[in-house]
Amino acid sequence: MTVIAMWAHSRSMSTAFLRMMIERGDVTVVHEPWLGLTEQGQITVALADGRQQTVSSDQELIDLLTEEGRERPVFVKEVLDHRYPYLYGHPERFASFIHTFIVRDPAQTIASHYAMKPTVTSPEIGYERQFELFELLWAATGSRPLVLGSERLLEDPKTTVARFCEYSGLPYLPEALSWEAQDRPEWQRYRGWHLDVIDSNGFQAKPKSYPDTIENNPVLRSFYEYHLPFYERIMVHAD
Repeated sequence: MTVIAMWAHSRSMSTAFLRMMIERGDVTVVHEPWLGLTEQGQITVALADGRQQTVSSDQELIDLLTEEGRERPVFVKEVLDHRYPYLYGHPERFASFIHTFIVRDPAQTIASHYAMKPTVTSPEIGYERQFELFELLWAATGSRPLVLGSERLLEDPKTTVARFCEYSGLPYLPEALSWEAQDRPEWQRYRGWHLDVIDSNGFQAKPKSYPDTIENNPVLRSFYEYHLPFYERIMVHAD
């Protein structure tokens, strides 16, 4: 049974990584199921055989992922906009999963998140939740989860993705590092958050400027100062 989880904060390039996993064609890809459960009460998962199955509880979701992972590898990408109670309360239920984390410089992340959602709160920025989950899963599994830096992914996608594949037990498929720019059904729930990846055809650095940053907005600066220690603590373990 192979279920590979990638735990991300929003605006971390995790959706671009998921797009690469879709391009592979040899894994079942599940996009932000716990976010869907939390905000909508249910999530519909597209399975490898073409069926779709709707689940409405954490236990149903875990059972479905586990069962699907017996047929072929499953890749689950999740953002930590919420502190999902079942996940944090029962990390042992996820001990059989392969756990990875993707982390981006908080200065860019915070400005980007605020541009998308001006009502964002400090907990939603996600680094504290990421580091807490990292420690919980390390303890539950007995092995250190893989940590990928988004900047490293942009600078050297071949090496970074190869390391991910080595860790997760998947074959490295260099042809999956590029794809056709297109919309995807997986992104329709929150399409506005995924416009960059819809227009992308690979891991590409596209520098952006934002009117509000940690340099000129005191609220964003307070977010940065709070979350920076958690970012630094998890990045100590980055490959």
